[in-house]
Amino acid sequence: MMTRLFPMVVPMILAGTAFASGRFDESEATTLFAFDNVSIPHTQNLRLEMNEPRRHPANPVLRRGAAGAPDAMGVQFYGSVIREEGRFRMWYVAFDDDASSNAPSTRWRAAYAESDDGINWRKPSLGLVPFRGNMDNNLVDVGGDWGFVNLKVIRDETDPDPARRYKMTTHVYFRHHTRLGTLLPFVSPDGFTWTPVKEVKPVKGELRKEDLFLPIVHLEPCGGLYRWDDWYYLTAQNAMPGIHQYQGRVTRIYRSADFVNWKATNHIGFVRGTQHEWLGAGRSREGEQNHEGISVWHRGNVLLGVYGRWQGAAEWKDVTVDLGLVISNDGLGFREPEHEWTFLRRGEDGAWDQGGLLQGQGFENVGDETRIYYGAWDPRGTGGPPAPRGGVGIAVLPRDRFGALVVDESGKGPGDYQAPEITHEFVTASLPVAQGTKPKVFLNADGLGSRATLFIEMLDHAERRVPGRVAKVGESGLQVPVEWADPDEAAVPDRIRFRVVFEGPENTATRFHALYLVP
Repeated sequence: MMTRLFPMVVPMILAGTAFASGRFDESEATTLFAFDNVSIPHTQNLRLEMNEPRRHPANPVLRRGAAGAPDAMGVQFYGSVIREEGRFRMWYVAFDDDASSNAPSTRWRAAYAESDDGINWRKPSLGLVPFRGNMDNNLVDVGGDWGFVNLKVIRDETDPDPARRYKMTTHVYFRHHTRLGTLLPFVSPDGFTWTPVKEVKPVKGELRKEDLFLPIVHLEPCGGLYRWDDWYYLTAQNAMPGIHQYQGRVTRIYRSADFVNWKATNHIGFVRGTQHEWLGAGRSREGEQNHEGISVWHRGNVLLGVYGRWQGAAEWKDVTVDLGLVISNDGLGFREPEHEWTFLRRGEDGAWDQGGLLQGQGFENVGDETRIYYGAWDPRGTGGPPAPRGGVGIAVLPRDRFGALVVDESGKGPGDYQAPEITHEFVTASLPVAQGTKPKVFLNADGLGSRATLFIEMLDHAERRVPGRVAKVGESGLQVPVEWADPDEAAVPDRIRFRVVFEGPENTATRFHALYLVP
């Protein structure tokens, strides 16, 4: 084995040094997750184990308001959470309890909450929008009496115009032969006062047909919003046929170069394997499908996403929704790390999140944990009298530990025999490095110690070892720095790979979660 060539010069990272250089922000790093088979395409004798999150004990962390409040009937977290300068900011859809309204779309409004810790939320009185005769509410100003079913918000530092610092896509309605869903984008300088990107006015909370941003088709356009390679993208739900005929709801992705003009062409970004079985016309409610697109966590080099795992049925009373996990390396095509794996299951009957879950766009690494904010909607009551609904909950994982590569011993020989060429290892894809820099490397791993270690070496694009760039890691941690044998021996090439070997007599205990390349 290659590791035998370095018996004396490979340093061991010992307990107590994992955070010697301090925590870094993963948003500044190139992250290679264990479940990303594009970033980690080459493996031997390893298998993937995905991790289900736990529910936070404080759930739901945001609840419906009292009678007469803008969100008395529902807190629908088809929304977003953004962490800014130590403050957590949330935008969500508030549903009021005024059943007498002659404009039902306007009962669904954009509302705001904030928190110091992401767990204890308050609904501040913004004083921006009149509601039932006063301004004492948490509704944001959207420039008119618009009705929203879904919204997503991002903070965009790439736009030179501070009046467009925040961007929001919304799901509104318009009238054609019937009531159809469509897109309406907004911009804002502060996240409180919003303006449509074009001069449009609501008619009973809805968009006029002549003001459409996208073609005349029913679209639920706000699963996720993100910027990738200088373009804005949104993920949407739609059951219309594409180039291929699929059963039910698939994820469509629309794009814009300026956030104002949206292209009519779209990309089918995710289809569950079960949807290739055509059940027949008029049966779009049935079967396993993708509900409401994909909410996205932009991690720089990769997108993580959560989607609704719709379990369909002929009758609404039998429809349920869980959440699934997907990943994308190109901003367009999403795939599941593990086929048909459920990331978060709906709550049991009687729980606040019974029946069905909603994917909001809220992902945050806080301390030693990863938080995924989600909403609730029980589809089984659809078609009946309106019932109070929703809330916001948090699903929690150890920081970035969505899944792990672990030792697979199925290739082991009989008894204690194991061929010397058998290793448990992976080799990453080739990663670009800025000329003249020496990026730092960190590991997120568990189960390590004196009898279970990770040997790591840096390779060039042709998989030749970079002199001095070898190390052995023997400590578990969320951000364990890799200390090279001789980091100053040679320059780092402009394209590098990493080879990581699971070593030691107890290497079956090792759990590799992620590798970080930090500028």
